[in-house]
Amino acid sequence: MLQKSFITYLSHEKRYSQHTITSYQADLNQFREYIQETFELDLSAVKHNHLRSYMVDLMENNNSPQTVNRKISTLRSFYKFLLREGKIISNPAALIKAPKVAKRLPVFVDSQKMDHLLDSEAYFGEDFPAVRDHLIIELLFGAGLRLAELLQIKESDIDIYENTIKVLGKRNKERVVPINKQLINQVNKYIELKKLQNFNNNLPILIVTNTGSPAYPKLIYRAVTGHLKYVSTHEKKSPHVLRHSYATSLLNAGADLNAIKELLGHSSLAATQVYTHNSIERLKTIYKQAHPKA
Repeated sequence: MLQKSFITYLSHEKRYSQHTITSYQADLNQFREYIQETFELDLSAVKHNHLRSYMVDLMENNNSPQTVNRKISTLRSFYKFLLREGKIISNPAALIKAPKVAKRLPVFVDSQKMDHLLDSEAYFGEDFPAVRDHLIIELLFGAGLRLAELLQIKESDIDIYENTIKVLGKRNKERVVPINKQLINQVNKYIELKKLQNFNNNLPILIVTNTGSPAYPKLIYRAVTGHLKYVSTHEKKSPHVLRHSYATSLLNAGADLNAIKELLGHSSLAATQVYTHNSIERLKTIYKQAHPKA
């Protein structure tokens, strides 16, 4: 009951995306199972030492510091909610210190390599799945979309006259992102081909499966990883890499950081500033290559 109330709170009051809510549910389910099996306790009876034991167990099972931090963050939010609702008298997560995490620069693909991938006829076919996959990568790289945002895009969200796309971001915050003419042409090509499939369900959702159903995360991942392997040697080839690539390309081309923040739908400038590190590393490389004293 406590867990269900918390999830309802995240959904209706915090207005988190379904993707985020699913992660919170998984973290809480894992913690509940651990507490019940190890200490035979309910979630409301947990103390500081039980949380500490759980964190140690996570690390002993080779979870990364990033994963441990995320799970502890979930529990902090959960017990803060229970305290607010009067279900507990003290927050057992208040004194928990998460493990330190080394800062990692966002993985991105160079814009020239992305241009080569998207402009070459060698990597994409002309049938419906191929044209759809092409559009998926164009949208992720050309508009800096999150995976959850891409899955929600409707055909009506794209304005082919104003060259913009309406995006529903985190906490249902709406933003309008400009897109280039090439992407508009790819959208039109895809929609025309989509009509020719004569799907029984004429959904307003833009990206659909081969049978016309709404696309799902694994389909997007397959499209991205299957094509980034041609232009990237990075181990990580997720849809979010294309969002990082979008932001890095804008910054390297001289775009204002505040403008990039708005385009990405970040709530604070701090989240956007991580991309400046990539830009600085690029400048260092150029300096070492070009300066006679480097």
